[in-house]
Amino acid sequence: MGINLAKGQRIDLTKTNPGLTKVIIGLGWDTNHYHGGHDFDLDASAFLTDANGKVLQDLDFIFYNNLIHQSGAVEHTGDNRTGEGDGDDEQIKIDFSKVPSQIHRIAISVTIHDAEARNQNFGQVSNSFVRVIDEDSNNEVLRFDLGEDFSVETAVVICELYRNNGDWKFNAIGSGFSGGLAALCRNYGLEV
Repeated sequence: MGINLAKGQRIDLTKTNPGLTKVIIGLGWDTNHYHGGHDFDLDASAFLTDANGKVLQDLDFIFYNNLIHQSGAVEHTGDNRTGEGDGDDEQIKIDFSKVPSQIHRIAISVTIHDAEARNQNFGQVSNSFVRVIDEDSNNEVLRFDLGEDFSVETAVVICELYRNNGDWKFNAIGSGFSGGLAALCRNYGLEV
């Protein structure tokens, strides 16, 4: 069992886990009872940014339409359109040894597909979590449960993995955005 983090906590990943190079970022959630006529489709994505927190090119945005980074460092394992079942609903694999030197942060986010049209938000989502798993041993390194802090938000930056003196660290962010994926893309410097 890994370490449970609270919002705002940071933890060393590679320094305290020597030899950790490949991780799986597992994301999960449940939807509250909802009778709006539409299923919830939550989508995980990763923004690979420079030291200033900006994506340098469109290909540094990994999501359901761009599953694998050109370096092979980050791979989205595919879109789960319902979130049904236990465990991880979507996963993103990261190989720290392949992350290009100009990438300093990997921000992991979750958005609600067509949230405005479907009148959906994260206030209707519960039991959200992210966990980091050592891909080689399949052991859970850490877990961050988001809690129920959201109401009208349609996108959430869950966490960031970032370089610090040659090591990788994890930052439990849990910050909500209104405006869905488009707002997140603009936040990271992408044209929408």
